[in-house]
Amino acid sequence: MNITLAIDDELLREARGAAVRAAGVSTGTSCMNVRSFFDTNILVYTDDHDAPEKQARSLELVERARLDGWGVLSTQVLQEYFVAATRKLGVPAEIARRKVELFGRFEVVINGLDDILAAIDLTRLRDIGFWDALIVHAAKESRCAFGSSD
Repeated sequence: MNITLAIDDELLREARGAAVRAAGVSTGTSCMNVRSFFDTNILVYTDDHDAPEKQARSLELVERARLDGWGVLSTQVLQEYFVAATRKLGVPAEIARRKVELFGRFEVVINGLDDILAAIDLTRLRDIGFWDALIVHAAKESRCAFGSSD
């Protein structure tokens, strides 16, 4: 089955769009039968009651990824999700922890020293911040399309 995953324009503009494009990773669309790397914002939006359209879309993406087995994320994404959900959205720590456990059922890329050094090199070579570079590198290393929310 080849279903196109289109992320709405507003979501594509929000945070890492420019950085990801600068690194040469596709963000606009991907096929559902292609492994896709989830950006932190997709996970955070699953808890964002103040943005119901983004929340619904993110919940749909996460559920599809769970059912079809194509979702990938990194330890960094899980860490950023926990911090953003608890600090920015006020999600209780025990609930955010449980969601990290659930999100951890996707394939998880564990960032090591080589990944950190590659992100540093990417930062030096392109106009991209370190944390964005680490996510972009993890997506590329896991051979994923980039399922960004920005």
